[in-house]
Amino acid sequence: MLGPRRAAASGASARNGRYSYCKPCHNARGKETAQRLYGGTREYHLRRRYGVGEKEFQELLAEQGGVCAICGGADPQHLDHDHRTGWVRGILCFNCNGGLGQFRDSPMRLARAITYLRGTTWQRALIHPGVYQMCSPTRGRPPSRRF
Repeated sequence: MLGPRRAAASGASARNGRYSYCKPCHNARGKETAQRLYGGTREYHLRRRYGVGEKEFQELLAEQGGVCAICGGADPQHLDHDHRTGWVRGILCFNCNGGLGQFRDSPMRLARAITYLRGTTWQRALIHPGVYQMCSPTRGRPPSRRF
């Protein structure tokens, strides 16, 4: 594994500031260890991060009917969890999981987004034949003008 000149990457893991293995060898050893101890990198990831394995993941997915817990899309692959408690909430598709993350798991932010989506479509108002003006959904129609 270690060549005469490849021993190599620098870092702080050893006293001399060098790692025992080069990066490709280190990655290969990590994959081999995850395969040997956990049956694969996915099982390792699920166990380490969420405390559940692939079997529990599949059981939860079956309870959800095999679809995303939010949008109902097929083949969700992301285990969603509460960032404060670490508890698993459900299995989501990529977009729904990312959306919750972008809203920082905040019900208030999500409620504001829903209000925004429902009420902020600007309208075109005809103010003169062939002339339109955009109206704010919150301020109503533009003042009527006489030409």
